[in-house]
Amino acid sequence: MNTPETQRPVAVIGAGLDLGAGRRGVDMGPSAIRYAELEARIRGLGREVFDRGDVRAPVPEATDEGDERHRYLAPIKQVCDRVAELVDGAVAEEHLPLVLGGDHSIAMGSIGGMARRRGAGAALWIDAHGDLNRPETSPTGNVHGMPLAAALGLAGDSFDSDAYPMPSLRRAALVGVRSLDQGERELIAEHGIRVFTMTEIDRRGVEAVIEDALTELAGEPFLHVSLDLDAVDPMFAPGVGTPVPGGLSYREAHLALELVAEAGVLDSLDVVEVNPILDRENETARLAVELVASALGKRIL
Repeated sequence: MNTPETQRPVAVIGAGLDLGAGRRGVDMGPSAIRYAELEARIRGLGREVFDRGDVRAPVPEATDEGDERHRYLAPIKQVCDRVAELVDGAVAEEHLPLVLGGDHSIAMGSIGGMARRRGAGAALWIDAHGDLNRPETSPTGNVHGMPLAAALGLAGDSFDSDAYPMPSLRRAALVGVRSLDQGERELIAEHGIRVFTMTEIDRRGVEAVIEDALTELAGEPFLHVSLDLDAVDPMFAPGVGTPVPGGLSYREAHLALELVAEAGVLDSLDVVEVNPILDRENETARLAVELVASALGKRIL
């Protein structure tokens, strides 16, 4: 378990990609999160911060959409390859990678970089959605609805990469889910993927759910936490592209990440889908910063 004496420095990697989403704006997410005093907040926890800057991402207007079943997949993979390289380098230097999205497709690079260094691992996926669509089941062709299926090696050969192994995850547990497509339900049933819906959280509470999820994921070469801000109820996180009512409350979201920190199991983290265009006075980005602080061990006492 990490202690104040052994806490790793944090390597911040920006990945302002919005090719995987259906709405523009998440490309400005990394800037909004940094503007919300991310570095100062992390340093206030006694950790060093090394900002690696932003991975360059193309814009839709100047990019070939490609196959409508997985729109912009080729340039998305190029961005994810570079993210993976930076994550791999950060881990080699014994830093904790913190990747700022961008849409959720960048998680393929975050997780891929961890797998490149340590082999296929586990992910705690905190999200309103399953992100388990495949090109043949996606209703939109938007890749930000496919990254978890891809990381598990279930989305097809078109997602393979020369920069990191696929599959890059052996196991995943989803928390906060309240919107699934039919193809995702079928994949969950077929492969026995553990999903903790909001209904289960309502009945059992966040603490029991997170403890079960971490138990489910224990023993793998790494644990990655992928935090989509739309997991939080739109009342607290309005600046997301695909809001779904009935999400985690402010305190439930913090408690989930506080429990991860207390367990001392966090190896890497990404924070995605902050859309400043849809936000109120950077409220969602500020929440993202505070949730990062909770994941990194912020305590009241």
